[in-house]
Formats: sequence, structure tokens, C-alpha cells
Amino acid sequence: MGAPAIAAVILRKEREVVDLFRGIGAISPATARSFDEVGVEQAWPLSRLRRRAIIREGAPGRYYLDEEVWTAMRGMRRRTAFVVLGFVALIGFLVWIGFVTLK
Repeated sequence: MGAPAIAAVILRKEREVVDLFRGIGAISPATARSFDEVGVEQAWPLSRLRRRAIIREGAPGRYYLDEEVWTAMRGMRRRTAFVVLGFVALIGFLVWIGFVTLK
């Protein structure tokens, strides 16, 4: 399994956790729920989201989805992907120009 496939799995798992919190309405400190109520396991996707403050503790043992942080993280990921793709396209273009000028 390559790096893009692993990244896709990570993103999918994180989205599943986010969807669980949205589905139960745990989207503010006032509507925070326990992990059991949300139906989420304490696994690596949840840990990643908590480290990034996307899933926050509203009260002891009760958590919610911070939509603003989630939206900002998704935007950052898109910009990063765009820059990487642009860089790859530029390198590809320069390689192509190099081959064309060698002929």
C-alpha cells in the first residue's frame, strides 16, 4: 500500500469520526457527549483529531466536534495538496522541456 492510499485511509477514518459527532449533534460544548454516546472507539483516528483540537473536551468526559477547526484543517490540507500538485506539474514540465530541447 502506497503513501497516497494510506493518506486516503487516514482521511476516511477521520471523516467517519467527525460524521459520528455530527450525527449525534455533539458540535458545541453544550451538546458534548461521551465517547460511548457518540459510538466512537478510542483509536488512532480519534487521537489524531483530539491532538489537532478538532474533537474537544467540553466537560470532563464529554466531547464535541469543533466545526471551525475541522473546516480550517480541511482547507489547509487542500492548499497543501494544491501546492504539491503544482510542484509536481512544474517538475514534469521542466523535464518535458529538457527532453524536447535535447531532440
